[in-house]
Amino acid sequence: MAGLRQASTVFKVATRGRGLHEITDRVAGWVGEAGFGEGLLTLFIRHTSASLIIQENADPDVRRDLVAAFDRLAPEDHRLYAHQEEGPDDMPAHIKSTLSDVSLSIPLLGGRLALGTWQGIYVAEHRARPHTRQVVAHLIGE
Repeated sequence: MAGLRQASTVFKVATRGRGLHEITDRVAGWVGEAGFGEGLLTLFIRHTSASLIIQENADPDVRRDLVAAFDRLAPEDHRLYAHQEEGPDDMPAHIKSTLSDVSLSIPLLGGRLALGTWQGIYVAEHRARPHTRQVVAHLIGE
């Protein structure tokens, strides 16, 4: 039996503004290069106005519908929020981030991410303007 190993990296993700930005291939490539057979991958986004989600990656309508649903749950309406300093999309972005995840745990089986057939890993950008987001990855296993 091999001993436990760890690996970590930071992915910089340039978003194009509000929407879901898939990072599955980048993450899977790094995991493959790390050479682990079994383990657990933890992803953590270093931001309060963006989040991480696992969602269907086959039909782009799913991504559009999710963004629209988030917008209905936390609309850009200055009358609703006290926090206004960073623009009309900032407080809604914080709410959307709170409603989703800032970290994900994904098992590694046979050297591969144990995602389902239609699952992809996304950075959910909740701000209107493009940003460069940082996603910390930590892998532990053997």
